[in-house]
Formats: sequence, structure tokens, C-alpha cells
Amino acid sequence: MRSISTLVFIATTLLSTAALAAGNTELTWYGHAAFKLKTPSGKVLMLDPWLTNPSNKNGKDDLAKLDKADLILVTHGHADHVGDSVAIAKKTGARLVTTFDLGKGMVTYGGFPKEQMGFDTQGNFGGELSLLDGEVKITFIPAVHSSSVASEDGKNIHDGGHPGGFVIAVKNGPTIYHTGDTDVFSDMALIAKFRKVDVMLACIGGHFTMGPERAAEAVRLVKPATVIPMHFGTFPVLQGTPEAFSMELRKHNVKTRLQTMTIGQSMKL
Repeated sequence: MRSISTLVFIATTLLSTAALAAGNTELTWYGHAAFKLKTPSGKVLMLDPWLTNPSNKNGKDDLAKLDKADLILVTHGHADHVGDSVAIAKKTGARLVTTFDLGKGMVTYGGFPKEQMGFDTQGNFGGELSLLDGEVKITFIPAVHSSSVASEDGKNIHDGGHPGGFVIAVKNGPTIYHTGDTDVFSDMALIAKFRKVDVMLACIGGHFTMGPERAAEAVRLVKPATVIPMHFGTFPVLQGTPEAFSMELRKHNVKTRLQTMTIGQSMKL
């Protein structure tokens, strides 16, 4: 009888784990590079949270309705990625996850609450943080771009350290790579060596970042199961499109599944 009970317990545990892994992580896109990631336990990570960007007509409402966030991840110091971080931090108490240099700059010059950041949430490239009681592991990935921090009044620019991206491994959920702003670089191939990426959030707009052709090469190097394009169409100069990106993926025989999101859409991963 004990053996049967044990087997039932093990089977139930395995089924529960499988259910958590299959679709209980939720991703919401707010346009540009701004996402909300909700873990299976209900924790909320905000990624480059510029909810009020010009392409999101409901941005102000989205910001007003956001009443929970646990972590705010910022890839680099440019205003279109720092976005609404300070407002979200002040209303939710969310802690800042970023590089040491950018974190110091956001506190000193950008008005981010100092007490909502510490050594446990700061890192640097190649480092990995275990946060939210181990539910997420975040690896800092370099990017080919630039970074600076604007003062609160927008009149002065300060050093923002080096730009980057994040690989976010969710316990009982997917592993997600947010590229931040970057060009393709050969060491992207190393990402797959250490973590199998399920979902890649890839900038494709061009002008300030890689466009569709170079983004397709980035996908080839990273080898994610799914790629979601971002950072396009927000401004006229960001002319890369999901259609052009799709064409480049096919042209280069990249087998990754392309998933295009609409602004405001949430999807289970």
C-alpha cells in the first residue's frame, strides 16, 4: 500500500511540474522593447519598461493599472529603455536589476529609489543572479551598442556603463533572452552553449540596432525555439519590419519559429 501511495505521490508531483512548465509563464508586450514577464508563481518582472512609448496608445492607462512588479530589468541607460522604471519602482516597490554602473547612474542622476537596489540585484557580464527565492536566474549578456543616463530634467547626460541584454531562466518555465539594443556579434553563439533559449526577444528595427538581415543572423547563432521581434516602428527611422525579418529568416534557412506579437498582447509561454 505504501508503494502505491508513493507512486501516486510521485506521479502527481510530476504532473504538477509538467503543468507549471507548460504555459504558466505569461509574456506581455507594450511595444518597443518593453515587456512584462509573469512567472508560474505570480512574480512580475518588467523588462525595459517604457510602457508610455509612442506606439502604445494605451500606455498611460497601462502604467496606471500596473499595481504589481517585483523586479525591473534595464538593459542600458537610454531613455527609451529606462522608460517608466522610476514611476513603476515608486508605486510597486520593485527592485532594480542592472549592471553596477547603470544602477549607480540611475540612482544618482535618474531618481531611482536607492533602497530598491543592492549588490544582490546588480551584476555584470557573465555573472548570474538567483532572485525571487530562486525562481529566476538572470545572466548578464553583453551588447554592441552604447549607454548613458539622462538627468531627471533631461538636460544632462551621464555615463551609463556598458549596454547589455539578459538571459532569464524561469524555474518550471522558459528561458528567455532579451537582446536589449545590439548588433549581431559572433559570441552570441556562446549563449546556446550555456543555456538553451526558448524565446528570444530580438531588436529588428535597424538604424540604432541590427535590422532584419543581421537579426536573422543573430537568431541563427542563438538557436532559440521561438523568436519575437521588438524595437521596430516606434519612430520613423526604425524601419525594420516583422515581414522583412521573416523573409530573412527563410532566406538563411533559420528554422526558429517566428512569433509576432501585437502591442498589448499577452501570451502563455
